[in-house]
Amino acid sequence: MKESISLTWRRIPERYRMMGSVCKTCNTHYFPPRSICPECRRKGKIEPFKFSGKGKVYSFTEIHAPPAGFEKQAPYVMAIVELEEGTRCTGQVVDATKDDIRIGDSVEAVFRKLLSDDPEGPIHYGFKFRLIK
Repeated sequence: MKESISLTWRRIPERYRMMGSVCKTCNTHYFPPRSICPECRRKGKIEPFKFSGKGKVYSFTEIHAPPAGFEKQAPYVMAIVELEEGTRCTGQVVDATKDDIRIGDSVEAVFRKLLSDDPEGPIHYGFKFRLIK
């Protein structure tokens, strides 16, 4: 899965620092960031927000037939994580198998390599999750 350099640069805040947004009108958090609050519409005041990266496993699955670029990682676990701030996001759970994880387990975001386009292309980094024991 190739990703353009410009798209990679635009995603740095959300991938490297888990930056999202918060509507100061209704206090709803969004990840990835939004420019308009779906609840308040034009009345909402959106501001950048840095998520803690801590949360709980809401749901998970083990991937055996990965998309192009992730074949060497299979099998791996993907989870929907409900962050402490209330929003949910999807991410890979590292250093664990499906037998190690239960719904409700605590996780934290970690900075890891996501993929590389080819041996001489850019390496894309971002967040994944690991279990907190």
